[in-house]
Amino acid sequence: MSPQVRPYRESDLAALRELFVRAGEGAPTASLWGHPPSEAAIYLDPYVEHVPGSLLVADDGGTLVGYLTGCPDPSRMPGEGERMERAVREHRLYARARPAAFLARAVLDQVRGGLRQEARAGELADPRWPAHLHVNLLGSAQGRGVGSALLRSWLDRLRAAGSPGCHLQTLVENDRAVRFFTRHGFVAHGPTPPVPGLRGPGGGRLHQQTMVWSR
Repeated sequence: MSPQVRPYRESDLAALRELFVRAGEGAPTASLWGHPPSEAAIYLDPYVEHVPGSLLVADDGGTLVGYLTGCPDPSRMPGEGERMERAVREHRLYARARPAAFLARAVLDQVRGGLRQEARAGELADPRWPAHLHVNLLGSAQGRGVGSALLRSWLDRLRAAGSPGCHLQTLVENDRAVRFFTRHGFVAHGPTPPVPGLRGPGGGRLHQQTMVWSR
């Protein structure tokens, strides 16, 4: 039986936090700076706090194997920059070796990028595509249609709500993700700047890929 896509419930929270740590294994951004609580404070907890009704999970016989966090209206939750600043402060990331090294590298990347007049990675604020999403799966759930089911459910919600469109951000180097979202009607949009601080397995720079979907 295929996993069931359903709305998030409060009783899912512990399992969802565990899934957040394990999902995306093998992807270029499987872990950002190696401190899951602060990473969750940016990319999971705000969705649970501010827009829990927009969160979808894939339930495989009582085990969560995937999830989609989305926000239909950016005014309903803090922006990524604000969430990042709060996580750095509350989790004292500059006092932790691995996060501090990541943040120092990110600052250096930004300085160099400014000197070179590079396009800057960041959030998309465009009324044509106000909604946004993140989707993550366990490796065991990939190739089973779970991601497609989560994404279809989310886009159906946006259509029903009359939203004009949605955006997401992945990496140019994440070929699998780019192909997946392209199959579901998303198209590449804008420049592909390097992401400050982020490095691939070989140490090379990784680049932001914004993609958009219009109703």
